[in-house]
Amino acid sequence: MNGADLAAIISAAAFAVLVLALTLTLLRLAKLIDATSAAIRETGDSLIPLLNELTETTKSTNRQLEKIDTITDNVVDATSNLSSLINSFTTTIGGPLVRVGEIVAGVSGFLGKKKKK
Repeated sequence: MNGADLAAIISAAAFAVLVLALTLTLLRLAKLIDATSAAIRETGDSLIPLLNELTETTKSTNRQLEKIDTITDNVVDATSNLSSLINSFTTTIGGPLVRVGEIVAGVSGFLGKKKKK
């Protein structure tokens, strides 16, 4: 056995160890990929019902918001009508009440001057 034969045996052994290490690494990688695939599959299976529930919740929320919009519009209309009613009342009753107040003040002032004499 000469040096070349010994080098060939060492090279072959090193190559066998390298192949064995790569084989083990690839097996571990295959297990990791299988576990990742299973996790993704489980996530996908649970994600679909969750998305369906989220869609239903969004639809229900939109229906409630439409009801709130209707209520808000009705409150705006009622407030506008009340404001118009108050303006009409003030215009109709306010002018005569001011005149009555002026008359009362005038009579009070006249009677107050008469008592002083």
